[in-house]
Amino acid sequence: MADIQLRFHRDVLALSSPIDATLASQGVDLSFGATMEAVLDPEAVHEALKLHYVAGAPCLVAPTAGITRARLAHQRAADRDAEVAAAAKSAAAQFRPQHLIAEIGSTGLPLDPTSKTSLSANRDQYARAVEAIGPEGVDAFFLNGLASAADVRCALMGVRKVCATPVIASVDIDSDGRLAGREPIEEIVAIMQDLEADVAGFCTSAAPDISVALTRRAAAACAVPLLVQLDVKEAIRGHVPRAFERTLEGNPYGDAARMGEAVPALVAAGAQFLRAAGNALPAHTGVLAAACAGLVPVR
Repeated sequence: MADIQLRFHRDVLALSSPIDATLASQGVDLSFGATMEAVLDPEAVHEALKLHYVAGAPCLVAPTAGITRARLAHQRAADRDAEVAAAAKSAAAQFRPQHLIAEIGSTGLPLDPTSKTSLSANRDQYARAVEAIGPEGVDAFFLNGLASAADVRCALMGVRKVCATPVIASVDIDSDGRLAGREPIEEIVAIMQDLEADVAGFCTSAAPDISVALTRRAAAACAVPLLVQLDVKEAIRGHVPRAFERTLEGNPYGDAARMGEAVPALVAAGAQFLRAAGNALPAHTGVLAAACAGLVPVR
């Protein structure tokens, strides 16, 4: 398995999309979340991952987003984190992708930035998640959907408490470039860099021109590689004729082909890693992988 660090600042790479929408389209009941499905319905997870792998993304994201004990507790499976992690990680590893990325979503715990006890408990959730997944065979841990600046700090400190494996960190921001209407993206990516994130990132559903502007802002505030995730509110099957662009209002990345058209400008603005998020389908993964092929980062 190649060392992903050798590709930082060298290659533009696509990450595979979440498999949730793919599973849902196949009739899988996601009441327990995609992470639990690796144990409950491994065949369905295998087939969903296969579609995204075949689509050509160099970075295959293992379906481990809900692996923290706080999130598994909602399914009364907090003590099964190692079992669930092993199943999800194995499901992705069997394809032998160029790079295997293990995702860890936000814990969802109430977090009091003024309380050492609260911060330590949150940090330890991330540390335990990394231990459950294990760094062996993982090119990077992907801390995704972090909920606040304090959550970013806890997550990164939790990973570094356990291992030195590369870390990708990402938050969801609004069209003004703020996390939950508070901290601007410049502040967030600076925190990520200071706490040794190897890749800083954000997810947005804003229109391409706004997404490009947000990318420039983030790139100017940090020196590490940048991940940009484009949020698919609702996947549109089949290319949308330009005469019907109104169907994309509020959902600019629903059409996979139109998402691919945004890639060159995002790369020119400073992005190195791209991912279709939300309700993306394998078509989105494939279009991004094709659009990224041969591009060179500008930073």
